[in-house]
Amino acid sequence: MSIQRAREVILREAEAIEKLSGRVDESFERAVELIMGCKGRVIVTGMGKSGIVAQKLASTLASTGTAAFFLHAAEGAHGDLGLVQKDDVVVMISKSGDTDELLRLLPLFRRLGVPIISLSGNPDSLLASKSDITLDCSVENEVEANDLIPTASTTAAMVMGDALAIAILERRGFGPQDLAYFHPGGSIGRRLLLTVEDLMLKDKEVPIVAEDTPMMETILALTGNRGVTTVVDDSGTLCGIFVYGDLGRLLEGRKEIFDLRVRDVMITDPKTIGRERLAAEALRLMERHGITCLVIVDKKRRPIGIIHLHDILRSGVF
Repeated sequence: MSIQRAREVILREAEAIEKLSGRVDESFERAVELIMGCKGRVIVTGMGKSGIVAQKLASTLASTGTAAFFLHAAEGAHGDLGLVQKDDVVVMISKSGDTDELLRLLPLFRRLGVPIISLSGNPDSLLASKSDITLDCSVENEVEANDLIPTASTTAAMVMGDALAIAILERRGFGPQDLAYFHPGGSIGRRLLLTVEDLMLKDKEVPIVAEDTPMMETILALTGNRGVTTVVDDSGTLCGIFVYGDLGRLLEGRKEIFDLRVRDVMITDPKTIGRERLAAEALRLMERHGITCLVIVDKKRRPIGIIHLHDILRSGVF
């Protein structure tokens, strides 16, 4: 029973969001232009569940390059209105569009001369009529049986806010490095800031053998080096790689291996990556090719490092 009801809720909210896309019109473009041209900050306000949505929108905007703050609608009339300056843009979020706390702020915002964007579930409301731009976030009904508890309506407002934030960050040309600046901590920061050079084995840690190295010496080179060694030609250029997995397969196929040289059994087209590339890119490359390590080479294709899957995962880049 609960499982079936949960599925119904998800499907009905998804349907509400699908219908929301049809209400995105020229008003949305005007809202983007208004925020893009804002010389101050974007002040986002709301009450109750809409206030929580407003906090999320303010946070998303701030983390993607737009100076934004959340203003609690009830506190705004009790001193916090000082947060709003004449160069700001105000975004007001309300399902009904008739929230008392928001309506009390309208004349105060008008006195400051700040433009107002509303995200409302009622495009015919007083809030909508007093706003410079209204984004229609209406839904036919909530998913709760009595149509009282904000569910689909808050989802719709959240999604409209996300659409607004994404449109703005793309207009700004906000890219991964910009995102890393605003997210230095956590997994996002690690994914966007850690480079291959930060995690790779380098200098004396990089095992290197010549292509004519006997198998006994090659096996010794694997020990303590993540089970991998690079192979170079006479000029020091990378020409192959040999890993423990290759050794196991070699032992399965023949009884005597010590009469071989590493050039006879090495992988001749090892995957490489630049030291300046993100560690997350190295992880994706390993996953794509089903391998556990990459060789880092310089401009002359000489091995200068090795990055291993375990080192990436240990860093938290996933």
